[in-house]
Amino acid sequence: MKMLPPDMVEATRLTRAGKLSEATTLIQSLLGGRRPAAADPNKRDHSTGETALALPSPAVLPMAAKVRNFFKAGASALSPKARIEPPEGARFVTASFANEAGRRDYKLFIPKGYCGKPLPLIVMLHGCTQSPDDFAAGTRMNALGEKHSIFVAYPSQPKSANISKCWNWFKRGDQQRDRGEPSLIAGITRQIATDYAIDERRIYVAGLSAGGAAAAIMGSAYPDLYAAVGVHSGLPCGAAGDMASAFSAMQQGSQRVASQSAEFSRLAPTIVFHGDKDTTVNPKNGTLLIEQLRLQEATNLRSFSKQGKIKDGHSYSRTNHLDADGRAILEMWIVHGADHAWSGGSPAGSFTDPRGPDASREMVRFFLEHVHPA
Repeated sequence: MKMLPPDMVEATRLTRAGKLSEATTLIQSLLGGRRPAAADPNKRDHSTGETALALPSPAVLPMAAKVRNFFKAGASALSPKARIEPPEGARFVTASFANEAGRRDYKLFIPKGYCGKPLPLIVMLHGCTQSPDDFAAGTRMNALGEKHSIFVAYPSQPKSANISKCWNWFKRGDQQRDRGEPSLIAGITRQIATDYAIDERRIYVAGLSAGGAAAAIMGSAYPDLYAAVGVHSGLPCGAAGDMASAFSAMQQGSQRVASQSAEFSRLAPTIVFHGDKDTTVNPKNGTLLIEQLRLQEATNLRSFSKQGKIKDGHSYSRTNHLDADGRAILEMWIVHGADHAWSGGSPAGSFTDPRGPDASREMVRFFLEHVHPA
């Protein structure tokens, strides 16, 4: 196992010592490819109220270059002022939810076919630096929501919770049921199910990158709420417990694969996408997530794989893990030649690779094949 750079070791030490402001400043400087200098007490960041650092000329760190990819938008970027216009008759509304863990805004796509009859719901968790509008544009999930009459929710992670708007999948306090960010995401899900006619046996959660890791956590913590899960370019539950181990897992793959919580016997069916040329989140993490889920499944799953290729696009390997009834409980897509991007996404959003296969379409197909047994 490679040693972490001294600066990351120091950031971890500061975090464990409770010096979060200092740790955050150090990490931000690393992500910017710069080494921190002494703080200037006369300069303050007016957005946070924290003392600002005077930074010398850039000195790029090997790990920082990879870390920056995780926090910066990839292939193309959506203008911050861009608006996602829903199809005629549909709506894309803004709402919020709050509990003891905090408050989160979210956007909700309501298909024009909604007339009070219970419909499915997909909760979409964006990646770092992204927004609900950006993620909706990149995944085209609203168009699929309209086609199949599905509500689609996009919780928004603010900079106040993470400077790069990442879901904090690597923090122990944000990996557990009814605590931290999982409680907020579940709260948004339940609030929508209360405010609208939602088929509670067809509620799903999916995400990209940090959002993918958060979606895996939601499937583990709330298998009673979500009928199935989609993870794109994410990591297994418990892959990290702090910032340093998060970078290690992203770069090398998680060093351990633990079974999920024994609180619930049900395994949430899961579909996983990962590019095998992902230089931001090691593709080993997708395989490790599948292994983690298989450990939880009490019965033996039989597997089969097939190869395919998108015309003028990527080739892929697809592996289904079937239960005794022949139903795919786990599904793994390895997209050959793809980097850290939503497969088959639109260039109107960030972190997308239009060369397919279409992850959004395949996730919706997988979701609608699974109805919660409760």
